[in-house]
Amino acid sequence: MTETALIKALQEKDQAAFKELVESYQQMVFNTVLSIVQHEQEAEDISQEVFIQVYISIAGFRQDAKLSTWIYRIATTKALDWERKKKTKKRFGKILNIFSGDNSPVDDLADFNHPGVQMENKEDSALLFKSLQSLPENQKVAFVLIKIEGLNYQQTSEVMNTTVKAVEAYMHRAKINLQKNISKS
Repeated sequence: MTETALIKALQEKDQAAFKELVESYQQMVFNTVLSIVQHEQEAEDISQEVFIQVYISIAGFRQDAKLSTWIYRIATTKALDWERKKKTKKRFGKILNIFSGDNSPVDDLADFNHPGVQMENKEDSALLFKSLQSLPENQKVAFVLIKIEGLNYQQTSEVMNTTVKAVEAYMHRAKINLQKNISKS
């Protein structure tokens, strides 16, 4: 089914088209979300939310971008929203710990291994993904889309709804910040 036919069928709430959409894009969505949130269960939950959002919002899809670009945009937005909520909960938990006298850590990141990383690179990738968490959102998204998902700068600018020059700047700053963070470790 062509992308235009798939979009039309989705807009008509065709269940077979939705199944085809999920089968075609589930790995892309999961990997993107997983690279940002770095927790498999949360990535699965967010991925489901992405497809629910696509199903609900497809009627308003204007087709001024490719379907995959639109889905990437939804996936990164949902993942970043989850990250913001997690940080808020973590800060609130730390405040509660201060007042209760409990000094135990609050939900720190566990060791994370991305399933797409080869075995001999696991240690280096764990350090990279840990450092990735400290980047500002735009740098993190640009880095994930380009270096992990393999999108080019033009595609990334479309997903991020910005210019190619801005994406280049995000990538430049991300590389500098990652080098600083990794050298500290």
